[in-house]
Amino acid sequence: MCPSRPSGLASMSQIPSPSPPFNAEFREGLAELFKWRRDVRRFRRDPLDEDLLDRLIALARLSPSVGFSQPWRFVKVRDPARREAVRQNFQACNQAALGDYQGERARLYAELKLAGLTEAPVHLAVFCDEGTETGNGLGRKTMPETLRYSVVTAVHGLWLAARAWGIGVGWVSILEPEAIKDILRVPETWSLIAYLCIGYPEEEHSDPELERHGWEARRDDDVLIR
Repeated sequence: MCPSRPSGLASMSQIPSPSPPFNAEFREGLAELFKWRRDVRRFRRDPLDEDLLDRLIALARLSPSVGFSQPWRFVKVRDPARREAVRQNFQACNQAALGDYQGERARLYAELKLAGLTEAPVHLAVFCDEGTETGNGLGRKTMPETLRYSVVTAVHGLWLAARAWGIGVGWVSILEPEAIKDILRVPETWSLIAYLCIGYPEEEHSDPELERHGWEARRDDDVLIR
């Protein structure tokens, strides 16, 4: 007969484990990780280990989500024909965007490398499942857009994790979301959040490429106190 447990004493399985010690050395390393998390457009063609890619996705899935809805959906785009269709869509959208600029700004835009769709060994599309019932709608009544924001946090989590393994990520936003949905044949309730190029960087820089090539400077006036 098992001895009775003293009243009010929680079992060991119910006692929360202590958080790991995040010391000064760890915090300095974390600051470097944020600094080196850059948008990569220039990739080596070396293949990426499939198990490592899955590990990065698993880490991204630890991200917070409104109402614990976990609305992220990851699609590995391997089919060459679909990749080519995505590249063609980018080229068309990029050419149309060029027409929005004039003079020196147009010349600079035309010289920028804005995607690594040809070189990157991995294409990963990240969608938000707008129709998910997970979470039962908690926290979304007044701000339904938080469902998509939750997916963005997962993208950023994957980005940081990839950098920690020396892997680069590039977010391609010059695309037509509905066209990408059609190309990949995903459910109607899914919305495209990010189309990512992933692989080992061809070159390493701690500063943003757009800053390095004179497109824009980093701001330091975006913190307000009320």
